[in-house]
Amino acid sequence: MADLKLGRLPKQGTVRITFVLPEPLKEKLDRYAAEHSKLYEPVETATLIPHMLEAFIRTDRGWRGRRKRTEQLQTGQRRASPTSGTTRADSESSS
Repeated sequence: MADLKLGRLPKQGTVRITFVLPEPLKEKLDRYAAEHSKLYEPVETATLIPHMLEAFIRTDRGWRGRRKRTEQLQTGQRRASPTSGTTRADSESSS
């Protein structure tokens, strides 16, 4: 039997958040949790949701690219040129 994309759940601290979702999605999540429980260990649907969201974000190429560009800009702005008073990002964009 093939493993699920989510795999075993790591142990970590939590923060409580409440949200509303459509009934058909809740039913799909319940079915996924049941299958996950068969393969690994018993788990409630609500326990899986944060891990699913994290896996989604981790594999979203568009978001990773945007985040990387933002971090590069922020890093470039922190490296201000001591003689000119401009940032590295400003220097590169005017070239």
